[in-house]
Amino acid sequence: MKAAGILVTVILIVVTLTGCIPGDGRATEDNPSGFFSGIWHGWIAPFSLIAGIFKRNIRVYESTNTGWWYDLGFYIAVISGFGGLSLSRKKIKRRRNE
Repeated sequence: MKAAGILVTVILIVVTLTGCIPGDGRATEDNPSGFFSGIWHGWIAPFSLIAGIFKRNIRVYESTNTGWWYDLGFYIAVISGFGGLSLSRKKIKRRRNE
């Protein structure tokens, strides 16, 4: 029963997180994606990649953006998210070896 509750929670979180996915049509030439959108899109990049398999207009990276600031936010989020995972794995591995 606990596993079903966790599964439902994860599905709800994923659906909520992908509500502002790159390529959803919100970014326009008059209102391009900026720094904070870049951070958000970097955090949800794995979900965007999976969603892109099923919908052709979904991308990992928003093409209508402000340029350098969007790129900076995107890469900060990607590096911190995936880099943080590797750091936590190293800590767990060290504990097991001790």
